[in-house]
Amino acid sequence: MKYRHHWLSGDRIDLPTGKVVCVGRNYAEHIRELNNPLPDDPVLFIKPSTSLASLETPFAIPANRGEVHYETEIAILIDSRLQNASESESICAIKAMGLALDLTLRDVQSRLKAKGLPWEVAKAFDGSCPVSGFIAKEHLPDFDDIQFSLKVNGKTRQEDTSAHMLTSIPGLINYISRHFTLEPGDIVLTGTPAGVGPVKQGDQLELSISDRFTLTTSCL
Repeated sequence: MKYRHHWLSGDRIDLPTGKVVCVGRNYAEHIRELNNPLPDDPVLFIKPSTSLASLETPFAIPANRGEVHYETEIAILIDSRLQNASESESICAIKAMGLALDLTLRDVQSRLKAKGLPWEVAKAFDGSCPVSGFIAKEHLPDFDDIQFSLKVNGKTRQEDTSAHMLTSIPGLINYISRHFTLEPGDIVLTGTPAGVGPVKQGDQLELSISDRFTLTTSCL
């Protein structure tokens, strides 16, 4: 089934399906667990619209391409065109928020990084960005304290808050808009906290944002 933006209720959001702009290395503990250097500025990369899939139904992960890692992230849905936006303009352009998995072919990524090559093959493959339904930003007014978590087969693997981001959500959108024009229907992924690891077919996942929503899904 082709991906469409939608509310948690299942109702469709009347925005086109755009690109996904991802932020790497935005939580210090995650940077340390992968032995990466602390960046001076946000690390950006893009997933195409074909990377999007729904988290509400079981989603497929690649087979025979080495380990596939989950990276749980707050997802921001944009509803205005942004270019060189201020932080206040960035906040106004947020339509809604949800959760997403930045699925990563970790073995492939490690080989590419060792050769100094781009990561797209490891990060931007079809279905590499399963995303939840969205909730209006008015229900999560404190962008600096969004608590979220991931359980895999009943065990908590990731649990953190946006308070620990190196660059805040408005700051990220502001920075991104200086490099890439954001269009209505684009999604911004805001970085993953520590605790990333492999996921495999048959795993059961539970993702939550504080007391706002919890959804369960599985890997095919």
